[in-house]
Amino acid sequence: MKNNLLQRQPLAIVAVATLIAGAIAFVAFGHQGKAAAAEAGAAADPNFIRQGARITIPEHSPLRSRVAVQTVASLDATHALELPAQVEADPGRTINILPPVAGKVLELKVGLGDHVRKGQLLLVMTSGDFAQATSDLQKARDTLQLTKRVLDRQRGVQQAGAGAAKDLEQSESTYVQAQAEFARADTRLKSLSASGASAADSGGQRLNLVAPSSGSITVLSIGAGQSANDPNAVLMTIANLDNVWITASVPENMLSAVKKGQAVNISLPAYPGEKFRGNVSFVSDVLQPDTRRALVRISVPNGDGKFKPNMFANASFAVAQSAAPVVPPSALLMNNENTTVFVEVAPWTFERRTIETGNQEDGSVRIQKGLLVGDRVVIKGGVLLND
Repeated sequence: MKNNLLQRQPLAIVAVATLIAGAIAFVAFGHQGKAAAAEAGAAADPNFIRQGARITIPEHSPLRSRVAVQTVASLDATHALELPAQVEADPGRTINILPPVAGKVLELKVGLGDHVRKGQLLLVMTSGDFAQATSDLQKARDTLQLTKRVLDRQRGVQQAGAGAAKDLEQSESTYVQAQAEFARADTRLKSLSASGASAADSGGQRLNLVAPSSGSITVLSIGAGQSANDPNAVLMTIANLDNVWITASVPENMLSAVKKGQAVNISLPAYPGEKFRGNVSFVSDVLQPDTRRALVRISVPNGDGKFKPNMFANASFAVAQSAAPVVPPSALLMNNENTTVFVEVAPWTFERRTIETGNQEDGSVRIQKGLLVGDRVVIKGGVLLND
């Protein structure tokens, strides 16, 4: 009995093992069958079907949920032509201070960057030429007064019936010459004063240079104790910065889009996020020979002093454009060296079309050739068809 039980135990173990192996085989066969069925279903429903140049997305294709189509719209908005520019002082409001006569600077009353008012003292210098001009005027005035008295006496004597006629004629000639000499000396001194110079004392030994207009000292090239012997050497420059110029260089092929008086939007790296406006006040008639560009200057108010000469800026010109089809940038696909889009020619049927693009603005790309307003193009998921 005991031996029979021992003989039956291995048989039971074998039976159990056989059942387990059969169950595993059944499960594996079931998975393989399902995978085969899935593959068969995938083969039956492809993502898209290509028929010549046309691509059709079947009804049950997952691509239908990933591809978006949009109608081509029209845009006639202006195009922003943006060019680099630079802040400059208005030449019409800039004055170079030159030495009216040769001399030596005794005192310098201003510094670089100072704001000065009209008539404010800039520097004091001594000049033998200015002293000579002052002395000549004084002597000419005295001679004129003397010859006038002599002429009056000669006329009195002549009216009394005494004196020779030639003496009266001589007195009149002397008086005329004295008038001419006084006019010459006076003009000479006034020409020096027109340069902002005036005598600090009766002898004219000290010469004061004053500001001919209000503004800021943008250039200073003289100091106390220096000699100013070159009449063409600039001592300092006064620039009125209440109104400045933004100077941009416009390419030759874009000059037709820029007109005098045109409004311009301006931005500066120094003030991120801020926008300023100005108007074109000057368009050069001559191109720069090295860049083939024309200088365009925009006049901008600068009452708050934000614009400083030599600052970098960006000038944006509004250029009118004719109406044109536009599409989102996401619709554009590269095909070799061409730019293309997929156009819907029938429901869920598309054809690739080569296009020519223009400017991009407001999140849209202008189409110059290849599309018409009303066409429907793929704006999302086109790359999935781009095989």
